[in-house]
Amino acid sequence: MTAGTSWCDQLDLLIRARTALIWIRSNEEARVEALLTQTATRLQHQLGCWDFIDGLQGVLNVEGLGSRQPMAVLQWLRDLDSSRPTLLLVKDFHRFCDDPGIARMLRNLQQALRSTAHTLVLCSGSWSPPTDLDETLTLLDLPLPDTDELRGLLNTISLSSGTPLEPTVLEELTRACSGLSEQRVRQVAARALARRGQLGPADLEEVLEEKRQSIARSEVLEFCVTESGTEAIGGLEALKDWLQQRHRAFSDEARRFGLPMPRGVLLVGPQGTGKSLTAKAIARSWSMPLLRLDVGRLFAGLVGASEARTRETIQRAEAMAPCVLWIDEIDKGFGGDGRSDGGTSQRVLASVLTWMAEKQSPVFVVATANGVDQLPPELLRKGRFDEIFLLDLPSMEERRSILSLHLNRRRPGLQLPLDTVISRCEGFSGAELEQTVIEAMHLAFAEGRELNETDLIRAASQLIPLSRTAREQLEALQAWASSGRARPASIARRKEA
Repeated sequence: MTAGTSWCDQLDLLIRARTALIWIRSNEEARVEALLTQTATRLQHQLGCWDFIDGLQGVLNVEGLGSRQPMAVLQWLRDLDSSRPTLLLVKDFHRFCDDPGIARMLRNLQQALRSTAHTLVLCSGSWSPPTDLDETLTLLDLPLPDTDELRGLLNTISLSSGTPLEPTVLEELTRACSGLSEQRVRQVAARALARRGQLGPADLEEVLEEKRQSIARSEVLEFCVTESGTEAIGGLEALKDWLQQRHRAFSDEARRFGLPMPRGVLLVGPQGTGKSLTAKAIARSWSMPLLRLDVGRLFAGLVGASEARTRETIQRAEAMAPCVLWIDEIDKGFGGDGRSDGGTSQRVLASVLTWMAEKQSPVFVVATANGVDQLPPELLRKGRFDEIFLLDLPSMEERRSILSLHLNRRRPGLQLPLDTVISRCEGFSGAELEQTVIEAMHLAFAEGRELNETDLIRAASQLIPLSRTAREQLEALQAWASSGRARPASIARRKEA
């Protein structure tokens, strides 16, 4: 459902069905008021708006009624003549609903307004209504603006500035603004008009910065800057081939062919094998924004707050689609005992899994995990992810590729024999190979000379890899994957299997 026609149709239906109390879950008060104004015009209702400071506005003869008196405005609506159907939007009213008198009055209104054509609309963002109001309120989520709304908003702003946007520029800005609220889009446009007097391609970076700030304010998602694509990853050729296939599946041709939208991939492997690097590389290679989800931050202290944060996170991710949603260390976030937190983690996990199974939006989920022993079985079931890959320790050829990448990045043009170093680095992860190169460079720099093969050999001999210190855990993970539950990310490993 979008915030366009279908959302308005649903609102109209609720009002025509004489739904007494509607809670529109949104922080965009101005947008809600504008949509209600359109609804009132369509249904031939009058619209009144109330807030604690200014009281009732928009209704003749009672302007200012109920200022600092929330009960008074409810009584006014209860006693209002039914000959003039009325929509009453009350702002910040959730702050008064813990009062026993207000709660009782709302429950009474739920019955009284059924015999009239009046509707009370509450507008607020995150809120956990009192239990006794659960059956009284009808919830209607207002999504962030969709593509059509954003295109219309940007077009209106550009026309009012006297400089219409070219169609291609309008489409670029529309795509860039996905995931922003109407208020944020207007702020970006206002800054552009103040700076240059018009909207244009130069505003794309401004939109990107607004997105970063918008995501940062969510406290759960992080907008990650990606610098390198899959070409910067050594090895993992089987995974790279698979990702290339899935990227093509986002196209319109794939829809016409009958392919579903790609869901995501679960990357499992010991630390340092390139899971995080792969998540970043996917976003870069596919030219999509990367959103990192910190699962731990989903869990808030207040009852119901975690579920609300989960809904908001999903909404933001879908509004920014197409994008890559990176769930980092998902085993730590959802691997605990749900009984220890009153079942909150299980409810949050259920919401995430339901969304992953049913989503139609182009949000590609990349989840990373260091192990599978703590992952809930329902997360590993087919259909949650398109595929599960094991990122194992690199093979001999992959170690050569990884060492060459890091050497070329830090000492371009330097050619060194690597056969001996590669044999000494058996059991090293990609991160440990990178650290070997860095340590070798420290040795050479300290002696004031160029890096050589001996430095690399010395550095490798001083490093104790995780494959030795955590051998049992690694062997258990490899045994789990070899039973057919995960695909090897490396072609060499697939041949060995």
